[in-house]
Amino acid sequence: MKIAVIGQSLFGQEVYKELRKDGHTIVGVFTIPDKDGKADPLATEAEKDGVAVFKFPRWRVKGQAIPEVVAQYKATGAELNVLPFCSQFIPMEVIDHPKHGSIIYHPSLLPRHRGASAINWTLIHGDKKGGFTVFWADDGLDTGPILLQRECDVEPNDTVNTIYKRFLFPEGVKGTVDAVRLIAQGKAPRVTQPQEGATYECIQKKENSKIDWNQTAEGLHNWIRGNDKVPGAWAEVDGQKVTFYGSSLMNKGSTAKGQALEIPGASQPGIVTKAGLVLFGNDGNALLVKNLQFEDGKMIAAAQYFSSGSSAAVELTEEEKSFAEKMRAVWQSILTNVSHIEDSTDFFKSGAASMDVVRLVEEVKLRASSCQLQNEDIYMNTTFQEFIQKCVRKLRGEDDEEELVVDYVEKNTNNMTIKMPHQLFINGEFVDAEGGKTYKTINPSDGTAICDVSLAQISDVDRAVAAAKEAFEEGEWGKMNPRDRGRLIYKLADLMEQHQEELATIESIDSGAVYTLALKTHVGMSIQTFRYFAGWCDKIQGSTIPINQARPNRNLTFTKKEPIGVCAIVIPWNYPLMMLAWKTAACLAAGNTVVLKPAQVTPLTALKFAELAARAGLPKGVINILPGSGALVGQRLSDHPDVRKLGFTGSTEIGKHIMKSCAVSNVKKVSLELGGKSPLIIFSDCDMDKAVRMGMSSVFFNKGENCIAAGRLFVEDTIHDQFVKRVVEEVKKMKTGDPLDRATDHGPQNHKAHLDKLVEYCQTGVKEGATLICGGKQIQRPGFFFEPTVFTDVQDHMYIAIEESFGPVMIISKFKGGEVDDVLRRANATEYGLASGVFTRDISKALYVSERLNAGTVFVNTYNKTDVASPFGGFKQSGFGKDLGQEALNEYLKTKAVTIEY
Repeated sequence: MKIAVIGQSLFGQEVYKELRKDGHTIVGVFTIPDKDGKADPLATEAEKDGVAVFKFPRWRVKGQAIPEVVAQYKATGAELNVLPFCSQFIPMEVIDHPKHGSIIYHPSLLPRHRGASAINWTLIHGDKKGGFTVFWADDGLDTGPILLQRECDVEPNDTVNTIYKRFLFPEGVKGTVDAVRLIAQGKAPRVTQPQEGATYECIQKKENSKIDWNQTAEGLHNWIRGNDKVPGAWAEVDGQKVTFYGSSLMNKGSTAKGQALEIPGASQPGIVTKAGLVLFGNDGNALLVKNLQFEDGKMIAAAQYFSSGSSAAVELTEEEKSFAEKMRAVWQSILTNVSHIEDSTDFFKSGAASMDVVRLVEEVKLRASSCQLQNEDIYMNTTFQEFIQKCVRKLRGEDDEEELVVDYVEKNTNNMTIKMPHQLFINGEFVDAEGGKTYKTINPSDGTAICDVSLAQISDVDRAVAAAKEAFEEGEWGKMNPRDRGRLIYKLADLMEQHQEELATIESIDSGAVYTLALKTHVGMSIQTFRYFAGWCDKIQGSTIPINQARPNRNLTFTKKEPIGVCAIVIPWNYPLMMLAWKTAACLAAGNTVVLKPAQVTPLTALKFAELAARAGLPKGVINILPGSGALVGQRLSDHPDVRKLGFTGSTEIGKHIMKSCAVSNVKKVSLELGGKSPLIIFSDCDMDKAVRMGMSSVFFNKGENCIAAGRLFVEDTIHDQFVKRVVEEVKKMKTGDPLDRATDHGPQNHKAHLDKLVEYCQTGVKEGATLICGGKQIQRPGFFFEPTVFTDVQDHMYIAIEESFGPVMIISKFKGGEVDDVLRRANATEYGLASGVFTRDISKALYVSERLNAGTVFVNTYNKTDVASPFGGFKQSGFGKDLGQEALNEYLKTKAVTIEY
């Protein structure tokens, strides 16, 4: 069709481009005159294509059409008028002229809200549904018949800007083009607008957007967000007009600490906190405002209301000075009416408008992709010097856009002060559980309580999943360049390294891990894991596939690897931080969002990790941490319809239950790393010193609380007695004690229930007739200490030969030399298949045994040698799926095949 586009703005530009792509001929573009020497984006795009552009200042005078204007329009020969974001009054002589008439985009679900401020009123009224309408134009401007409507959910904290960017703009462009397609096909409906439910509120201008304080917190919140950014809800504070931006409702019962701010007419004073300005409705509930703007146009973070000003200016490096000069040239190209850009040049006082803000933000991204400015950053740093300082702080990673509020529990221990968050972490904030429920986490070294930790409830799980879903579907994380995502994950690893001593200390007092091991492995490998997967972010790719069964046409088939969405992760208590890292790093690298449940007995490093993730700049909702019970939190995550993947490490019994729940709920993807009874075969031709050393490590590493621990050692008969004697000598040298003592080899078991199971486990071995060489008892001292234990003469039918101890218990069986296949049969005669090992100097024997051991990992002449690049996971009832290595990414990706015929 021959189409005349009558409108303006980026929206009009995108509609114009899409109509041309659809094959329509644009016979003329009618838009507003240039402003300050700059053409509207729609005009710029059309002029670039050589399309006729008309910039009439007006179409009518005193209600009458201007004949010359109408004549120029009619000369284009348009068959349809498309009016995307048209702000001018178009006379009916133009509206009715084309044979197909005129269609207009309107940002509301007509007839609910009519008028130029329809989006504002959608939010002010607290509507749960919003959307747009494409309707046939008439002389009522927005009362004509409806052609097409699309709706969306209105989120509780949506503003005009967020709902526009998320839905009204992208879907509005598509909807307008779809409407034109329906017209071209002769299928466009004309649905008369009903009068029932129709509204026509006033145009929101500054003078009528003053806040009425006599309403509920929700009413205040809706009024502020409904006027954000234009025209801005305002009130008198300290004798001047102050405009409020960035409102969000606070949880009922939330408390705020800060400095009181008297606000005339408000039911009670506001409170300036580290998070922003807390305001109260007449119902006693609260809302939080993030930014304030004064009459002179200066915008500040609300948290800075009482501060004397911004921090001292940073001194620029030579590289940063070069960047500043490039940006000075950008300012000059935008502010064409300013002869020279001084440090004191004010962006807005020099004539810049909202479109220029968008351009400036994008210009910064082009020159420094790691400097992700928001529009608010420009409004809050209006002079060139302030702007450059903001950019430089962003580039250095020194800029906290929003101060994270953390109610720490502090302890002086291990020659340092550790600061531990203890609340749930949901949507970028530390919050109390529903009903303020808590439980005590216990130090296994002495059995004393460390602190009270928030205990997540079902509603908390639902809130966390909703936050993760929004962050994935609507937030910046899902739209972020993979390389930028990798930079954030790498920055998180750097922060973890900066806090490694604190993390290791928290891990030690919460799980009983020996501090030196916690520093090297629990924390050290966690840092390595995040760094490794940060590098994978921009290397996830599909493949092209030749297909042969679709002749005679030519075809192209390719695959895409895409993130799954909201992923739940449930981890155990033996390596609280490392298990978090093994799963979360791959999950984030793939582009997903996370709701993680740490083990109830070891929540503290996960909560500290949440704090560091927020400080690294990971967007709200990407990571959520919920301490709580498996029966409640883990079960809800398994059942939740919006969770699309669940990764679990724990017992086989619970793994089976989770797998069943995931299948029944929504067939969510599952990966399971479950129990183990890993065999270690030691042949007589081994390096005995190494076999003893590694055999000890295979069992007693991390107090035996190790999923791949050697659950049963098979030692060739000719060296059996020598091996046992050497092991017992080494066991007796082990120092058991305070895990923070650098000389300690063996710390306490993780928690009391597990200690009791270990005692029962060893008692069963004695009853069955196995020989208890040493250990087997609880140490009589405060805390949950259990002796390193060695059993020999263990027969295949015994309970301790079959079941996992998950503790410092070495189970030794004897086998005859030369009976390789028989010992392999015995080693594989278990429902577990997580790991295994073999010690021999014979390379042929080593390869033969490693081929036949039915386990996901085989160690040859070593043990426990895991690496971030090597996939880790089991066979049989040890589960399926992989952690670590490239294969771990596949657990958090889905493959889409696309076939194109050409």
